[in-house]
Amino acid sequence: MNTLAVFTDEQYKRAKILLAAKVASMMGRKLEEGDWSEVYCKAKDIPDNGWSNLHIDVNHEGLGIEFKMLRIARLQGKPIKGVCGTTLMHPAATRSIRIDDVNLDANEVMEDVLNQYSTLVEQRTQRVRESNPRGTAEMRLGWLLWEDDLKEFLYFEEEMGKPDPSDFYAEWNETQARGARKSSKSLWIFEKATNKKRYSVTTSAGIKIQPYFDVPSPSDPNLVFFRVQSERLDRDTIVLWVAAATAEQLEKRLGSIDKEVVSKAVFEAAEKDHEEDGFTIDDLHAAVPISVSNEAYDLLLSSWEAVSDDHRMQLLLKALE
Repeated sequence: MNTLAVFTDEQYKRAKILLAAKVASMMGRKLEEGDWSEVYCKAKDIPDNGWSNLHIDVNHEGLGIEFKMLRIARLQGKPIKGVCGTTLMHPAATRSIRIDDVNLDANEVMEDVLNQYSTLVEQRTQRVRESNPRGTAEMRLGWLLWEDDLKEFLYFEEEMGKPDPSDFYAEWNETQARGARKSSKSLWIFEKATNKKRYSVTTSAGIKIQPYFDVPSPSDPNLVFFRVQSERLDRDTIVLWVAAATAEQLEKRLGSIDKEVVSKAVFEAAEKDHEEDGFTIDDLHAAVPISVSNEAYDLLLSSWEAVSDDHRMQLLLKALE
């Protein structure tokens, strides 16, 4: 696969801080497409038009990007880089596809479906081209992979190409009814060169194209990795990423947010009776790294049930009152 360069070094640093701040503000809620769109656009200093299920997500000076997000479930603490080098399926590339007759030959239906998809890509390309004074368009797919705890993320971009039907072959796949589950029929589309399944097209409960995509290897220079929660710095240091407002309150309370000071405060607070109530921070503009010792971090985990590093620091502040 051919991945494309995404961030400069400075843009990456901004994206990491912005993503950490976003996670801190979410208080455990589900990551939405608009969250990543905001982080991406701010990091690259381009207008954020907001995520859309119908239109291109980024349309700026000839650059068009459609974001696709996928939650990697059941990692159970394993690194998200474990999916590198694998092929994954996204539940929907687009629903703007029709199939007139599911009884036709699979390859005939495939050709029609892929041509419809190519037309959709061309329409989006034209919108980007028309908005660019130079009249050019570079179209990309941006893949964001994330895990349940919102600690680690992978992101990469590749060309948004128009599939050539002559490069593929198709088969119908029928699943028989079982219990309350109804029978279904899907069109499986395979790449001739590799015999890999590249698309699955559902025909029931709404027609949609489900693309299969390759995750780059960890050594791919264009693969972007973020760790924005509980990041190990060295053998005895864990970095907690918290909202700037939380860090300000903590520094005001402790006099410093140095590793030794915060770690000591954790031990003192853990000895007190405390409630598991949190509070939210409204003034959230950035994230700040706060270091604690391994021992203090383990005590934080065992003493307070929290949804993020920022939430843990909020609970620590409450316990220190």
